[in-house]
Amino acid sequence: MRTLLTGALAAALTLLAVPGFAAGEINLYSYRQPFLIEPMLERFTQQTGIKVNVVFAEKGMIEKIKSAGANNPADAVLTVDIGRLDALREAGLLEPVKSSVLEANIPAVYRHPDGLWFGLTTRARVALVSRERVKPGELTTLADLADPKMSGRLCMRSGKHVYNIGLIASVIAHQGEAGAEQWLRGVKRNLARKPQGNDRAQAKGIYEGVCDVAIGNHYYMGNMSTNDKKPEQKAWAGAVRVQFLDQNGHGQHVNISGAGVIRNAANKANAIRLLEFLASDEAQRMYATTNFEYPVKAGVKTHPLVESWGSFKPDTLSLEAIARHRKAASKLVDKVQFDVDS
Repeated sequence: MRTLLTGALAAALTLLAVPGFAAGEINLYSYRQPFLIEPMLERFTQQTGIKVNVVFAEKGMIEKIKSAGANNPADAVLTVDIGRLDALREAGLLEPVKSSVLEANIPAVYRHPDGLWFGLTTRARVALVSRERVKPGELTTLADLADPKMSGRLCMRSGKHVYNIGLIASVIAHQGEAGAEQWLRGVKRNLARKPQGNDRAQAKGIYEGVCDVAIGNHYYMGNMSTNDKKPEQKAWAGAVRVQFLDQNGHGQHVNISGAGVIRNAANKANAIRLLEFLASDEAQRMYATTNFEYPVKAGVKTHPLVESWGSFKPDTLSLEAIARHRKAASKLVDKVQFDVDS
């Protein structure tokens, strides 16, 4: 059975070589929760005989890899959000990968042009709107979030969160920094409360009548709607409908979960095999079933609940292009004092 490495052992791996691991085993750093990825890794091992040792690291992954230097044990990294993938690229920690399988299975818009990272799922950052207080057609674009008609009706989590940084970076990519600043100031004026909480908390805010509209990653609606252990979250989701944005324009902004191979990985060939498996039909179906995410591989069905929300047109601007504006997006959040109570 695979060993999940955590705590002190995980810290030790960042400083030492890995004499205890057999040749060919893959050492994977993961931002993703173990319950989301373990079934896929187990299936990979069944098919290939290659064991995957996982270090779950919610924070400090780049620092861990850097501090280990030449003794770094990691072969691959699995994370969420283009921002985190781009930060790994910017730090020079990713190895270029050439794979006909990955290139065939993953659209170019969701992978780095030099093969430094590959998207494995997509997640739409949609509008969550009140079923009772928002009329169909009342909100259809990101621009509508800054319209005075939304005054006092909007909930958001911190503008500094990586999900919102990615969203703001996409606005910069399309409209330039001046246009994005004007938009973000309008969004701030329309806030019903100071930015706070996570994406689930925004749905709760709608349920409680604090606001009528929020922004969140689509899969949280799936997670809340099926959460038998927390029935209150089912109520939150029940008060909300999913609204895809900019369907008559450039399309709905999406982000990714993704992976890359660590530079100078000891087991590069097997790490690439793992990425190829994660982009396969089987693993893509498992992603969709487990966490309500959209597969990147064409032809793989989403979860029935996700399908019930309808199809949408995604933004076709490459995430690599959007990632270039991450720093500008972060500075813009500070400039407009987005997270500061008015």
